[in-house]
This record gives sequence, C-alpha cells and structure tokens, in this order.
Amino acid sequence: MEVIFLFGNILSPIAGFLGLIMNGIYEFFHLFGVQNIALSIFVFTFIVKTLMFPLTIKQQRFSRLQSIITPEIQKIQEKYKGRKDEASMRKQQAETQAVYQKYGASPTSGCLPLLITLPIMFALYRVINNIPDFVNLVREPYTHVANAILSHGEGVGVLSEIANNFEKLQLTTIDEIIKALAVFNTSQWNLLLQEGLGADANTAIESIMSVNNFFGLSITNTPSWKSISILIPLISMGLQFVQSKQMSVKTNSKDAAPNPMSSMNVVMPIMSGFFCLMLPIGVGLYWIANSLFSIIQQFFVNRHLDRMGMDELVAKSQEKAKKKLFKKSAATGGTSIQELARKQTKSIESISDRKKDSDKDITSNDDIDENSNKEKDSYNPTSISEIANLLKNKNIEKGDK
Repeated sequence: MEVIFLFGNILSPIAGFLGLIMNGIYEFFHLFGVQNIALSIFVFTFIVKTLMFPLTIKQQRFSRLQSIITPEIQKIQEKYKGRKDEASMRKQQAETQAVYQKYGASPTSGCLPLLITLPIMFALYRVINNIPDFVNLVREPYTHVANAILSHGEGVGVLSEIANNFEKLQLTTIDEIIKALAVFNTSQWNLLLQEGLGADANTAIESIMSVNNFFGLSITNTPSWKSISILIPLISMGLQFVQSKQMSVKTNSKDAAPNPMSSMNVVMPIMSGFFCLMLPIGVGLYWIANSLFSIIQQFFVNRHLDRMGMDELVAKSQEKAKKKLFKKSAATGGTSIQELARKQTKSIESISDRKKDSDKDITSNDDIDENSNKEKDSYNPTSISEIANLLKNKNIEKGDK
C-alpha cells in the first residue's frame, strides 16, 4: 500500500503538468469553435512525444551501441562459462565493465529513459481516462449534470441502474459523481437522459456526448466486433508492429545469440490489440497517435544515426563518458583527475588486448603453480640438506638425554 501511495504521489504532479497541456490545447481549439476531445488527444500526444524526443534519441543510441557490445559480452560469458570461483567472477565483471567503458556506455544507460517514460505513460492514462478532472471547459457540463443528480428526488439513487458497480461507488461529493460520469458510454448517457433531470442537465449531457464523439464513435465506448470501432484495436496493433520492426537493431556479429526481444516485438502488439478491445476507444486513439508519431520520429532518428555511422557514434559516446569522468573528478575536489583519466584510458583499451592480458594471467597463474611446486620441492625432506638437519637435531636430542 505504501508503494502504491508513493507511486500515486509521484504521478500526481506529472499528471497535473500534462493536464495543463491538455487544458490549453482544448481551450485553443475552443477559440475557433472546435470542441472535440479526440482531436485534443492527438495534438496532446504529439506535444508530449516532442517533449520526450531527447529521451527517444538517447534510447536509440544506446540500442545501436548495444548491438556491437552484446557480441563481445557474449564472448566474455563464454570464456568464463562454468567458472564460479571468486577470482574468475571478478575478472568477468571487470572485463564486462571494460567493454562498456570502451564504447563510452553504461549497463544502466538503457534503463534510465525507461524509468523516466514509465511514470509519464501512466500519468498520460490518468489524464485521458479522466478528462473532466483536467479540462475546465469539459468539466462545466459534467458539473451541471452532477448538480442535477444531487437535486433529483432520488438523489444519487438515480444512477443505481445505470452506473456499473453502483454499490461500490462513493458518490457523496460533486467530484466523486463526476468521476463516475467520466466513464459513461453512449447507452448509459441515453438512459440518464430518460431520468428527467431537467432541460439544463439534458443540454449538458448532449454537449458531453458531442465532445466525446469521434467520427460517429464515442471515445468512452469500448470497441465492438459488430461496429466500425473494431478498426481501433486493429489499427493500433498494426502500427505497433511497424514501430517495433522499425526500432529493432541488427547485431554486427554472425555468432550473436538470437535477440530475446524479437519475440516480444510480436507479442506486445498483439497484447495491446486485446487491451484495446477492453478499454475505452479514447485509450486506443492515444495508442494509435503515440505509435504514429513514434514511427515518424524513429524514421528521422534512424536516418540521423545511419548518416552518423557507428564509428562516429562510438567516438561521441566516448567523449561524453570522458566529460562525465572529469565532472566527477571535479566534484570530488579535482585532486585525482590524472588518476581517474589514467584508469579511464586503461579501461578503454581493446578487448583483444584484454584477452591477451587474461591469457597472460592464466600463464602467470601456471608459473605461480610451478614456483609453488618448486618451493615444495625445496622443502622436500629427502633432500641432502634436510637429512643433515634432521641428523643434527637427533644428535642434539641424544646429547640432552
């Protein structure tokens, strides 16, 4: 519960900021007489994707570097396969770290953009699933309907046969009623129109149904096999297939193991299609817009990285790693810059040199074993010097007796 509460606290300011963007977009279109939530969702997604574009570039750069890092890591893993002693594990860890440092990368580089985008994605869903909470002009008609329900003779009981899980809903305040109304589909709104809430409330309901309309579909409805709304999950699934195919990076090694993410690139779009069948159309529209803009972004990112080339990409990555190194040394007082630079230079040496060094280590270990054997031979009790010492000690013991 504490984790959920903490996660909710993290999402609240992000959702609030994204809600301000959504509210500004809707009010901008309202100035031109356009009141449509679906259109606002498309523009909203475009703006958010643009703000997250630097993270997209960083993620794709790491994917390119990972395509040449992975084969070398696999060689190291094969080299130490079956060796579980502490010395071997330390060497494997050191050589693995050296590979990442060689290319100016970090094992956590691919996780950071994901850790940033996940809270944003969940906050996006919070905004899209509860538009009246974030868009003032949309909230107004919902408020009129909520007030009409509270002033009705039956009170909130008027929703008892309309709202899903009515018994579990908390409907003591205007905000709670608006949250219940925010997920109403077309049939539920039509039932509410028949409850006699008054002319003002009925006008507000018709306004709500209008702003939720998208080419004859309500964004609060779930897709149905019997209507054109089935195209929403199909289009979403198809675009995500294209996006995953576009983002996949081939490795440069013929001996590289199959990429485990390749199966996920097939499974995830199919899963998203099933989710779209169970979630409101508005969420499916967001996924479509997100995939569409991601495909456009990825097209330009791929062209940029292809034009740059792998050598230049590695050089820039190494340069950034060196700058971080010197910043770190400056933060610690700047007294060990040369030492850190020396360590960095040693860690950026080629893996072939590393392999030679490891071979030398193995040879030196063999030499040590031979020397240890020689030392054991030098203490062999059958040697002449040892026999003389033993006879001497025995003579002394006899004299003492």
